[in-house]
Amino acid sequence: MTSGTLVSRILGFIRTALLAVAIGSSTTMGDIFEKANVIPTIIFMLLAGGIFNVVLVPQLIKASKASDQGSAYTSKLVTLTIVVMGVGTVLLTLLAGPLIKALTLDWTEPMMAMGTTFAYWCLPQIFFYGVYAVFGQVLNSHGRFAAYMWAPVANNLVQILTIGTFIVLFGTYSGGNDALETWTTTQTILLAGGATLGIAVQAVALFWPLRNLGLTLRPNFSWRGMGLRHVGKLAAWTLGSMMVGNIASLVNSKFVSAAAPARLSMPNGGADIPGEYALNTSQLITVLPHSIFALTLATMLFNEFTKAFHEKRQQDIAPLLARGLCTTAVPIVFASVAFIVLAGPLGRLFAGSSETSMLQGAAIGQLLLLTALGLPFKSIHFFMIRVFFAEEDTKTPMLIQTIIAVLGVALAFGAVQALPATEIAKAVALIYGITNVLSAVIAHFLIVRRYGDYGVSRVMGTYIRIGLMATVSGFCGAIVLWMLGGYDWGFAWSSIGNAIVSIGVVGTVMAIVYVFLLRLIRSVELEHFLGPLGRKIPQLRS
Repeated sequence: MTSGTLVSRILGFIRTALLAVAIGSSTTMGDIFEKANVIPTIIFMLLAGGIFNVVLVPQLIKASKASDQGSAYTSKLVTLTIVVMGVGTVLLTLLAGPLIKALTLDWTEPMMAMGTTFAYWCLPQIFFYGVYAVFGQVLNSHGRFAAYMWAPVANNLVQILTIGTFIVLFGTYSGGNDALETWTTTQTILLAGGATLGIAVQAVALFWPLRNLGLTLRPNFSWRGMGLRHVGKLAAWTLGSMMVGNIASLVNSKFVSAAAPARLSMPNGGADIPGEYALNTSQLITVLPHSIFALTLATMLFNEFTKAFHEKRQQDIAPLLARGLCTTAVPIVFASVAFIVLAGPLGRLFAGSSETSMLQGAAIGQLLLLTALGLPFKSIHFFMIRVFFAEEDTKTPMLIQTIIAVLGVALAFGAVQALPATEIAKAVALIYGITNVLSAVIAHFLIVRRYGDYGVSRVMGTYIRIGLMATVSGFCGAIVLWMLGGYDWGFAWSSIGNAIVSIGVVGTVMAIVYVFLLRLIRSVELEHFLGPLGRKIPQLRS
């Protein structure tokens, strides 16, 4: 699982970096395409993501214990998914224009027209997200986790190929904001069509591992008796939670979209003004350690939580939660410090190759710095709400999500009223960090209230000790980065290649210092974290 996620994320980084080379990052065209390409993901999560990813796993686990290993139930579920997602996708694609209009702020008519065209090509992704999600959860419920994590690799490879073809045919972004005047249909097909093709391939890639489960799957429209009423009660709260969170994301992205028209009259094409592309890129970077470590471990522990509740072993919940929180602290806390130290060079990676690339990299780096502050709390909250979901309590996560979403939108709206459009992305990035902290705190109090002490002092002590070691390694890394010109537009900023070298050198120094310090204090958490690797590489155990 971890290796699949890591490879997928690395390829995703390459895709994002190539896209910046093709159309720029802090640019009008970059933000227009980003808007159209992100809408399908958010709409899918808004309408069905929570049901697929959380509610159906316990139902599929129960069904897998039947004499047919869940073949009948799974056939009905897959059939229902294809029908509902197919109809929904067609309807939403027909509404491409109104969607773009509703989710943007102060866009000009040419920007609206370009955004609508991109959306027509991108919105069919919703259907393929649904197919990928239901196939993936069927595999997960049978303990086959790897394929679900490896399928996005195929998606990224397809998109890298199409963006690379775009660069070969049309060249790289060279600066300015005149792309709207010269854009062609072929360019639209390569970028937006390639993005949708990648999601389709990602879904199709799960056909083969699904067949290997030995299930007998065929179209089955006998949906009565599936337990949809029970699932519906659970899904009502989960869907509400996803709706609240994703509506908040859509509203915040609408606020940030005002940066695109604000750039039109700025010098250097407004390259130093971060917008939606820059904000999403900063989140793409910071979510990497969360996806590799927290999400992977939480996916496995979620099944353990579910089994413990079904078998009336509530006493096992607290140790499982503490183990997950402490084990993920090792990579997550280090990653947070590394992102803060390396924000500039990391931003430069995704800023393209134009004459304004250093300014675009700095714009992404500023958001990365603000977003990284709340990363450990994001993972803590993620683990904690999985306990509620495993108990089939979807109401509590809904309440937490509602509080956080309302607060986040209120703060973002206040920022829109008080700040110029050029500063909104920075404000939203900071708000994301703040709300991650608050969501973890709220989840903690609710967990303690319901299940008692899960080893809070031990967990807090672990994060404090590890945080101190990570901070020391961060100081060492900052010194090395200063020597590489990372704070004065020097070597680390001059090209994508130099940024990669700088990140590699500084990251290696930080990692060596970090592991040495954790060894010095005899960190048990480090041993747990390196356990799987230590069984393959004995030197890591010494």
